[in-house]
Amino acid sequence: MLALRRSLTKALAARSQAPQVCSSFATGPRQYDGTFYEFRTCYVKPSKMNEFLENVKKNIHLRTAHSELVGFWTVEFGGRMNKVFHVWKYDNFAHRTEVQKALAKDKEWQEQFLIPNLALIHKQESEITYLVPWCKLEKPPKEGVYELATFQMKPGGPALWGDPFKRAVHTHVNQGYTKLVGVFHAEYGILNRVHVLWWNESADSRAAGRHQSHEDPRVVAAVRESVNFLGSQQNMLLIPMSFSPLK
Repeated sequence: MLALRRSLTKALAARSQAPQVCSSFATGPRQYDGTFYEFRTCYVKPSKMNEFLENVKKNIHLRTAHSELVGFWTVEFGGRMNKVFHVWKYDNFAHRTEVQKALAKDKEWQEQFLIPNLALIHKQESEITYLVPWCKLEKPPKEGVYELATFQMKPGGPALWGDPFKRAVHTHVNQGYTKLVGVFHAEYGILNRVHVLWWNESADSRAAGRHQSHEDPRVVAAVRESVNFLGSQQNMLLIPMSFSPLK
């Protein structure tokens, strides 16, 4: 028995002196803030686009009485036409549930906003996103146009591609080629998807900045590193509505 105890003691001592290897299954920084952003996309019937926008403009206050609208845009370039894109902010999922229950009881919103607009839409999409931990939602200094660039990253999460992606974004910002509004990581929808919302004074200033960045070796090096983890990408040019908080 004494010999067995001595053997166990030596084994435990050796184990305590051995280097400890910690295996983490985390795919990125933990999300401590419950705030999330719902991306909503509406595909409007081509002959009904003007009617839809007029009704939204007239009655949007019925919807914003319940939760915060971040931005509301029409899609000018990129993808299908007759499309609108809007973003809503929620404190957490319980908050969104409360909002939906309140809307279900709001007869004025249903009769003046929801029901008339549903007749003009043939498809809707929803995606839940979080701001990445290293980014805050920024408001541009004046009115302009927006670009939503969407990146489909390889599976593995920010632990795999987060740092190279961050460097690519910051390199564009630091050189002044464009202004960053926010970087969003999908929680519900197509996973491993990242959206970057940019602001420019105009479509022409955006094009000029893009051409200049393509000749900047710092940007080229950062982008080349990031694309190693990229599956595909697409973008849309967004025009803000007059009532959009982000203009």
